[in-house]
Amino acid sequence: MVAAGCIQLGNWQHGKAERKAAAQALLDHGMQDGTIQLAGPPADAEALRARQVVVRGRFETDRQFLVDNRIQRERAGYHVITPLRIEGSEMRVLINRGWIPAADRHADLPDVPTPVETVELRGTATLPGQRFFTLGPEPATNTWEPVWQNLDLARFRSLAPWPLQPVVIQLDPASPAGFGREWPRPDERLERHLSYALQWYGFAASAVLIWLALGWRRR
Repeated sequence: MVAAGCIQLGNWQHGKAERKAAAQALLDHGMQDGTIQLAGPPADAEALRARQVVVRGRFETDRQFLVDNRIQRERAGYHVITPLRIEGSEMRVLINRGWIPAADRHADLPDVPTPVETVELRGTATLPGQRFFTLGPEPATNTWEPVWQNLDLARFRSLAPWPLQPVVIQLDPASPAGFGREWPRPDERLERHLSYALQWYGFAASAVLIWLALGWRRR
């Protein structure tokens, strides 16, 4: 029983390492495939995943929000998410403009300078997760809040009065209108997961050996 549990935990850690390696491989492949111009027609989210894109348009701050509890260099802050109206269309796309520090008093929201002119942005097309850890209940879906616990694309779409692309652009460090953009690699801490997996497999092997030894002594 103990050995089986240890094996399951080892498999779980190994699976996390494999998923991280696959995500990094997809990103590396997307970096080599050239840049895609993101325009008004609805895009295929899976076809854009991890691809480099360029988009022109204007920011719209009335539906801008901050994603809370983002850490950079051991400092607490937010990710700034601003909709961009794509030039020549009614379509919008969410831009993750990067990290800004939180104020000393958490109730005081930081000032977010945003250009009003047309901008051309480059970044990586990402698909936000759909399973979230929350520190408390989210507000009702018909209520707009300036601070969110997670980047929930489905929730945003339910509140937005216009069409929305199914990806979020993670702004490139060289693009304008951004903040801290030390984006972590998808395979970050991969070795740690593999190390944990080996430890759990080792515990499983030890449990089996102890069981065999005890059985031999009883004989």
